[in-house]
Amino acid sequence: MTFASILSLSLAAILVQNFIFVKFLGICPFLGVSKKTDTAVGMGLAVIFVMTVASSVTYIVNEFVLVKLDLMYMQTVVFILIIASLVQFVELFLMKMIPSLYKALGIYLPLITTNCAVLGVALLNVTNQYNFIESVLYACMSGVGFTIAIILFSSVREHLEYAKYPKAFEGFPIALVTASLLSIAFMGFQGLSIF
Repeated sequence: MTFASILSLSLAAILVQNFIFVKFLGICPFLGVSKKTDTAVGMGLAVIFVMTVASSVTYIVNEFVLVKLDLMYMQTVVFILIIASLVQFVELFLMKMIPSLYKALGIYLPLITTNCAVLGVALLNVTNQYNFIESVLYACMSGVGFTIAIILFSSVREHLEYAKYPKAFEGFPIALVTASLLSIAFMGFQGLSIF
């Protein structure tokens, strides 16, 4: 891989094809954990880890087991099992090593298992026919894009607590309006060309 292709794939994953604001995948933990920046950072780091490791493991299992045994129709089930196992590992690690973050993430940590962004990146790697390095890079940068999105959104939500807006927008409606405005901003990257 050349530097240009690495940069192109990275920027595409982070900005142009952002899983939250462009592909609209992974919205549940995005909206649920984004009330405070510290929990958003923790969730973002967990998603980066799970996406990267899940993509590398799913690539290996897909190439050397599913394709060889002509079991491509089992991809989704196998990928979900791999992701669930990795999330269980992250959950146990956080429970043991960082209990405060584990409690702050609450129910949203196990929801990474059903986070369609994690499954989506594994399936997109297969669909786009990325090799192992491209798969891992795309997954890691997609996780970085998810993290940037959730941190941006959480910082805006923290400031919204002190803002004045109509009573009808209190709570969840103002969060949706804010997310849609951020999404429109990220849609501006659609025509981005590296070289």
